Amino acid sequence: MSRPNLLFLMTDQQQAATIEPGSPCRTPNLDRLAAQGTRFSRAYAVNGICSPTRASLFTGVYPSRHGMVDCTHTVPEYRARFDTSLTMWSRRLREMGYRLGYFGKWHVERSEKLEQFGFEEYQVDHKGYAEHRKGLGLPRKPANYSLRRDVHQDGYPDMLLYGVHDEPVEATIPHYLYSKGIDFMQRAAERGEPWCTFVSTSAPGEPGHVPEPYYALYDPAHIEPPGNFDDDLMDKPGIYRRQREVWKDLTWEDHARTIACYYARCSLVDEQIGRILQALEDTGQADNTIVIYANDHGIMMGAHGLHCLGVFPFEEGYRVPLIVKWPGQGQAGATCDKLLNTVDLAPTILDMTDCGELPQAQGRSLAPLLRGEDPPDWPDDTFAEFHGQRFFWTQRIVWSDRYKYVFNGFDYDELYDLQNDPHELTNLSRDPQHADLLHDMVARMWSRIRALDDHNMLRSHYGSLRFAPVGPGDG
Repeated sequence: MSRPNLLFLMTDQQQAATIEPGSPCRTPNLDRLAAQGTRFSRAYAVNGICSPTRASLFTGVYPSRHGMVDCTHTVPEYRARFDTSLTMWSRRLREMGYRLGYFGKWHVERSEKLEQFGFEEYQVDHKGYAEHRKGLGLPRKPANYSLRRDVHQDGYPDMLLYGVHDEPVEATIPHYLYSKGIDFMQRAAERGEPWCTFVSTSAPGEPGHVPEPYYALYDPAHIEPPGNFDDDLMDKPGIYRRQREVWKDLTWEDHARTIACYYARCSLVDEQIGRILQALEDTGQADNTIVIYANDHGIMMGAHGLHCLGVFPFEEGYRVPLIVKWPGQGQAGATCDKLLNTVDLAPTILDMTDCGELPQAQGRSLAPLLRGEDPPDWPDDTFAEFHGQRFFWTQRIVWSDRYKYVFNGFDYDELYDLQNDPHELTNLSRDPQHADLLHDMVARMWSRIRALDDHNMLRSHYGSLRFAPVGPGDG
């Protein structure tokens, strides 16, 4: 039997909650995909920003190992240097006879020469999109807004928070990229070789702008504030309160419109996912094609009164949507609540395509979970690294089945009971009644750090670096 094809669909900054049953966000095509595959309800990003997470997706290792600890385009090379010697699942697929195409946001490393990583055909980020808009007779950016809100701060460029315009969906980047992916998939199907088509949109991303018909799906008057919207953040690091000052002039109507615009962008991307899944059916390959829908990390979108992403370790930023359809092997309509992480995807892809193991993998294959098995040795915690973006905020995050601990190298730590406090309103890290729990979670963190050989954290025995409640010990 021939190897299965792989269709990988990736979004940017999409919260896991947007695809959960009962969500006000409308994603009918992802709902159908979940009914045909497995939805993972406790998948976590390895990092809170895109490049570290995307590099981990391709290598199966943490940022402290692959070196891409910040966004590719924002820092000098020494600050985020990707280790190209690592085995990548895309290279392995190419070696095994796959034809690979990549369309959209890359941000894994700086060269953007994807032939180095197994892709024979690619169009990364928005290259070519300007000509596409020109061909439609449109300006470089949307010009006619019926609704728009910019955030102004002295000395900074104005930031578009939300906008609604009159352009057709064909003019949007997601439609453009998915058209490229559909074309590649259809051509690859005619060759009779196994193929991998990877489509990566920057949407829903930060709310940005959206055509009016999608915004019309959501009435801001019916959008409820997040359960933690009024959190005063007084028991949390001061940097969160400082960041919230950026949004101090927003009314609830502004927040509601921002969320409506975000949901609208999710629905727009969902429509494109429907297009490519229909094209897969039309080519007669649905029964021999693995479909993975994933996201790099979330976004705050009004949670705790905040917007954007980065240093915030909250569930809205780290818990991500993940659906895998594995024809003939995986369960249909299943929901898996095992803890897992971005680093698990690379070994999973090689396992499902029967292309061998990933020698450096720090994650493990999800294949047993997809088959409905319950491995007795599946980890009871998961872990994330955050290396600080341009201002060097250091964090490490560990989740157990119920609790979450955040080590903050710049302020006091955080400890949350996600079962009784799902909105993370109460920081328990300095509560004497939870001292034993805190020590247990810190021990879990050090266990992960030792396993990963995270040098920055392990070499923190100097007096001026002893911020953790308990040190790593002798390991």
